[in-house]
Amino acid sequence: MYKTPSNNNELDHLISLLSKIPGLGPRSARRAALQLIKKKDSLMRPLSNALSSVAENVHPCVTCGNLDVNNPCHICKNEKRDRTIICVIEDVADLWALERAGTFRGLYHVVGGTLSALDGVGPTDLNINLLITRAADPNLREIIIATNATVDGQTTAHYITEQLKVFDIEISRLAHGVPIGGELDYLDDGTLTTALNSRRPF
Repeated sequence: MYKTPSNNNELDHLISLLSKIPGLGPRSARRAALQLIKKKDSLMRPLSNALSSVAENVHPCVTCGNLDVNNPCHICKNEKRDRTIICVIEDVADLWALERAGTFRGLYHVVGGTLSALDGVGPTDLNINLLITRAADPNLREIIIATNATVDGQTTAHYITEQLKVFDIEISRLAHGVPIGGELDYLDDGTLTTALNSRRPF
C-alpha cells in the first residue's frame, strides 16, 4: 500500500482506494486525494454523496445487464427501440460508446467480460445463458456480436455464435480493419490482415 510522508492512516486508506481505480497509480491517487482535500466543499463532499447515491440506487438491468436506476433499464423499456435486433457487448462501457455514436437503435446484451482460460473465466461466469433465452424470442431477427477484437473477445464471440446456431436468426459480427483516417504504415499486422480478409467490392 502507498504510504504518505505524514503516516496518516485515513489518508493512506483514501489513496489506497483511489489507486485501485483503473488508470490511477499511487502517484495519481496521491494527487487526486490532495485535490479532494483542498476542495472539500466543492468536490469531496458532493463526490461522497454521489458515490453513496450510485451505490444505493444503480443496479444491473435484469434483462440486458446495463447499469441504471430503473429495472429494466431505460433502453429495454423504450418502446421506440428496434426489438428485432440485439447487440452483444462485453461491458457497459461498450454500450455507452455505441449509444454515444447514436447510430444503433436496437437492444443490447452485456455479457460482463470475456472467456479466459488463463483467468479462470468460463461460460457460467458470464451472462450468456440469459442471451440464449432472449434469442428464443420469435420476434428477434438478428444478433450482432460486438465483442472486442482481442484473443479473448474472439474466443467469446465464437462460443456465443456456436450457442446461437440452433435459432433461426441472423448472426453478424462487427467489421474490423482500417479505421477512418488511419494510415497503413501505423497499423499493426493483425489489423492489416483483418482488413484484407474483410475486404468488399468498391
